Amino acid sequence: MEMAKSKSNHYPAFLGIDVGTSGIRAIVINSKLDVLASSMLDMPEPLQSQTDYSEQEPLIWWQTLGSVLTELATQFDFKQISTISLDATSGTVLLINQHGEPLSTGLMYNDQRASDFVHKIKQYAPSNSATRSATSGLAKALWLLEHSAQPDKAHLAHQADWLAGKLTQQFHQTDSNNALKSGYDPIDKQWPEWLSRLGIQTSQLPTVTDSGTLLGFLDSTIIQQFGFNPEVRFVSGTTDSTAALLATGASKIGDAVTSLGSTLVLKIISDKPVFSSEEGIYSQPFGQHWLVGGASNSGGAVLRHYFSDEQMSQLETQLQPSQPTGLNYYPLLQFGERFPINNPQQQACLTPRPKSDASFFQAILEGITSIEKIGYNALQQHGAPAPQRLFTVGGGTKNKGWSDIRNQALNIPMHKVLNPHAAFGAALIAKQGYDSLKNS
Repeated sequence: MEMAKSKSNHYPAFLGIDVGTSGIRAIVINSKLDVLASSMLDMPEPLQSQTDYSEQEPLIWWQTLGSVLTELATQFDFKQISTISLDATSGTVLLINQHGEPLSTGLMYNDQRASDFVHKIKQYAPSNSATRSATSGLAKALWLLEHSAQPDKAHLAHQADWLAGKLTQQFHQTDSNNALKSGYDPIDKQWPEWLSRLGIQTSQLPTVTDSGTLLGFLDSTIIQQFGFNPEVRFVSGTTDSTAALLATGASKIGDAVTSLGSTLVLKIISDKPVFSSEEGIYSQPFGQHWLVGGASNSGGAVLRHYFSDEQMSQLETQLQPSQPTGLNYYPLLQFGERFPINNPQQQACLTPRPKSDASFFQAILEGITSIEKIGYNALQQHGAPAPQRLFTVGGGTKNKGWSDIRNQALNIPMHKVLNPHAAFGAALIAKQGYDSLKNS
């Protein structure tokens, strides 16, 4: 659909970019939060050559983002965009040199090859640190440095940092949310001294700003390529799950958000931070409050492994939420779990498999829902508020039968989301940066 080009109708506009597990989406909004344009493209699945490996070439991210922006520019005049922000998958990291050139592939959020480094991290990291798991950004950074041909020239970058750097030519900055699992202390707001005992120097780590902070201008090449206004500013972003939470409209203490994407992610707005590395619970700043949550390795990726989208659409009509299967599955694609139990050796349970595909499908949905329920209970047991309103995002929201299963199991009032896409949340962060500039 061709979008109107009139500056008077849409200026200022704000661009949000969401780099998810399976694709990239971009959304443009105005000050009234109207969506003016959107574009989305799938990405190839990460390479999983072994059970604990999950990696992707960073160039794939950049090429896909370029295609998304090219398509979006046919809908909307980019000269009307005032600010841009970007979110990406939490815990996905790579090594770069001082010029931003990749020195490694990107180790994805669920890559667990760094499990041997967890014991070493636990020797130095505080018990409440979000780094004490095989899938943390810090564990992956240590693995990458050990296997790097140029460790002395290597700098840590999160997926969001590197893509932001490609847009701005400022590669060595990150936001406090992406930095959390790489060891950043969100309370003292600094990289802690104990990282040096693990062999990581401060010079190898990016500068950290709060999400929503105005950063630099776009690179002139990018401005010319896509037709941006030369004055457009980049705004420090966040992780994909936090952007998804923002997009829902959740704003009060006790508002909870479940992301039913490739992985199951739970977050709740709290008046205080809560940490428990044993259960994979972590907290990050959220304005004047905190987001307390955790991310499971279970989720929609398990469903996609066994069923195509077409098959799932057919099986949805055969779900019987009022008649549970009683199979007590723990759906995982590979061993290892992050939350609600941080156990690198956690085994999947997907047996016995019933003869009926519909029953098997329902049992997996019930298993993921059970993890969700255990997760919210764990958050509350460790000091987070009880969920008062539940917002749900991700592809799983399309499945009404699953919503019925979750509604019966969780018994939390479910609310309609403001927007279902994390890119909308990223656009809200871009608008936040613009508002701070206007009010300064």
